[in-house]
Amino acid sequence: MKALKIVSIVIGVVVVLAVAAIAVVSSRFDGNRVKGELVKAVQETKQRTLKIDGNVGLSFWPNVGITLGKLSLSEHGSAQEFASVGSARVSVAVMPLLSGKIVVNTVDVNGAKAVFIKRKNGTLNIDDLLPKGGKEAEAENRPLHVEIAGVRIANTQLTWRDEKTGSTTTVSGLDLSTGRVQADTGTKVYLVDALSLTAKGRFDADSFDITLQAPRISIAPGKSGSDAVTVSAVLSGARSNVNAKLLLSGIEGGAQALRIGKLTLDLDGKAGETSFKGALNSALSADLKRQTVALEKLSGEITIANPQMPMKQLRLPIKGGLKADLARQSASGDLFTQFDESKAALKFDIPKFAPLALGFDLDIDKLDVDKYLPPKQASDEKRVENGKVDLSALKGLKLNGSVKIGSLKFSNIRASKVKLEMKAANGRLDVAPHSANLYGGSLAGSLALDANGNAVTLREKLSGIDINPLMKDAVNKDLVEGRGNIVLDLTTRGATVGAMKKALAGTASLSLRDGAIKGINLAQALREAKAKFSSRQEAVQQAKQTDKTDFTELTASFKIARGVAHNDDLSVKSPFLRIAGNGDIDIGNDSINYLAKASVVATAGGQGAKDLQYLKGVTVPVRVTGPFDKLSYRLDFADLATQAVKAKVEEKVKQKVQEQLQDRLKGLFGR
Repeated sequence: MKALKIVSIVIGVVVVLAVAAIAVVSSRFDGNRVKGELVKAVQETKQRTLKIDGNVGLSFWPNVGITLGKLSLSEHGSAQEFASVGSARVSVAVMPLLSGKIVVNTVDVNGAKAVFIKRKNGTLNIDDLLPKGGKEAEAENRPLHVEIAGVRIANTQLTWRDEKTGSTTTVSGLDLSTGRVQADTGTKVYLVDALSLTAKGRFDADSFDITLQAPRISIAPGKSGSDAVTVSAVLSGARSNVNAKLLLSGIEGGAQALRIGKLTLDLDGKAGETSFKGALNSALSADLKRQTVALEKLSGEITIANPQMPMKQLRLPIKGGLKADLARQSASGDLFTQFDESKAALKFDIPKFAPLALGFDLDIDKLDVDKYLPPKQASDEKRVENGKVDLSALKGLKLNGSVKIGSLKFSNIRASKVKLEMKAANGRLDVAPHSANLYGGSLAGSLALDANGNAVTLREKLSGIDINPLMKDAVNKDLVEGRGNIVLDLTTRGATVGAMKKALAGTASLSLRDGAIKGINLAQALREAKAKFSSRQEAVQQAKQTDKTDFTELTASFKIARGVAHNDDLSVKSPFLRIAGNGDIDIGNDSINYLAKASVVATAGGQGAKDLQYLKGVTVPVRVTGPFDKLSYRLDFADLATQAVKAKVEEKVKQKVQEQLQDRLKGLFGR
C-alpha cells in the first residue's frame, strides 16, 4: 500500500509538472514573434516574402498541433504571389518524439494555390526551392522516420504556364486523401495506404476531370509493389468528349527497376459525328535510375464509327512497342495495323517532348481514302466553296518524316508509288519533295502550307499525263483529251476555299499531243458555215459532249492573278487547222471568256478537209464563254463571210497580177 501511494504521488507530481510546463510554454508562446522569425528566415534564405494572416495556434494534448490561417509566399525577389494556403493544421504525437520518430496524426491543408512558370530560357520559378545536389546536401540529409495517420488536402488549385509556347494548364478542385503514410529516409522504405486523388481543370479551352485510386503502394530498395492502381479521366471540349480508364496490375520492383505485369487502357470518345472505342494493353518495364520506360508488347484495337462513312465503322487492330527516356525527354516506337486490304507500318521518334518534335516513317501498301469518306452530295461543291481553311493547327507543330504509299485513291484521283517528305516548323508545313506515278505519267513537286497568313504555295510538274481521265477524276470535267506535260507554279491565301480561288496567282503551262478539244466539232461547224455566209449572222451552240476537234499538238501558257488565268499564246495544230487565241479563265468564278481564231490550211486529208478548201486562208473567230459546266461556242459568220469574200478578191487580184507578170516576161524574152 505504501509503495502504491508513493507511485501515485510520483505520477501526480509528473502530471502537475507536465501541466505546469505546458502552462508556462503556452503563456510564453508568442505567435507574432514566431511569425516574425519565420518571415525573416524565409526572406534571408530564399529572398521570398512570406505573409501569415491571423494567429499561429499551438495545442499540446493529446498531440502537439500547429494551426495556421491564411499564408502566402511571393516569387523569388518579387512581391508577386507565387503560392498561398487558405488554412493548414499539423498535429504530431508527443511520445514518439522521445525516440526520434515523427508520428503525425493529421496533415490538413485547405485552399492551396500555386502558379508554376516555365520561362522562355527554360528555367522554372521554383528552381531556388528545389533541393541542391552534391556532397554537402547529402550530409545535411539526416535519416528521418515519419509516420502520418492521414493526409487531407482539399480545394487546391495549381496552374502551369509555359511562356515559350504560350500554353496554360489549370488544375482546380484538387483533393488528395490518404490512409497511413510511412517514410524512412535512412532505409529508403516508403508506404502509402488508401491513396485517393481527384482533380478538375482546364487546358486552354478544354476541361478535364481525373481520379486516381491506389489501395496500397510500397517502395523499398529490395522490393516494391502495389495493389491494382486505377486512373480515370474525362476530357471535354466544345465538340469532343473522351473517357479514359487506365488499370495497372501486377506492380513490382525495387529501387532500380519497376515492372507492371499488365497495363490496360480503355478509351471511349466522340468528336463531332465520329465516335471511337478502343482497348490497349501491354506489359511495362521501367529503369528508375536511367528514367526509361518501355511498353514491350503493345496490342489492342480501336474502332472508329461515323454515320456518314459507307461502312459506318472501321476496326483497327494495333501491335507494336514504345520506349521513352524521361531524362532526355524523348521517345520512340513502332506500330502496325491492318484494315480491309491495307497494311500500314509506322516508325516514329520524338527527340523532345516540349516543344514537341516528331520524326516518323509511314509505309502503306494500298489505301483507298474515298472508301472511308461520306459520299459526295449535290450540295457539297457549294459547301466546299464556303468551307473555312484554317491552318492555325500548324503553329507549334514540329515534325520531320516521310510517307510511302504503294497504291492510293484520294478524292477520286488514283496514283501509285507515292512518296512524300514532310517538314513542319514555325507554323509552316512543307511537303517537299513529293512524287507519284499517275495516269500514265508522273508527278513531282512541292507543297507548302503556312499558318502565318493562311497561305498555300504549289509547284508541280506533271509529265506524260493522260489529261482526260485526270480531269474527269479530279474535277469531273470532260474538256480536253491528249497526253503531255503540265507545269504549275501557284500561290494563294484566304480564309475560305472560295477566297483562295479568287486570290490565286502564279503561272501555268500546258503541252499536249494527239488529242482533242471536247464540246465542239470545229470542222463540222465550218462546213455548215456555207449556208450561213449570205445571212452574215452569228451562230451560237452549246457544247456537246459527243463533239470534239482533233489536234496533233496543243500548247498554251497562263499568267494568273486574282484568280483569273490569262492566255495569249494558244497554239493548236491539226492536219487542216491552225488555232490561236487569247482570253481569260476565271478560276474564282468557274467561268471562261476566250476568243479562239481558227484558220484552214492546205492539206490532203484530215477531219473533213476537202470540204473546207473554199475557206483556205480564212480565219474563223470562235468565242468560248460561260460557266465550266455549261460552255457555249459562238462562231462569227458575218466576219467569216467578209473574210471569205476578201480572200476571194485577193486571190483573183493575185491571179490577175500573176497573169500580167507572165505576159510581160514572155515579151521580154521573145516568147
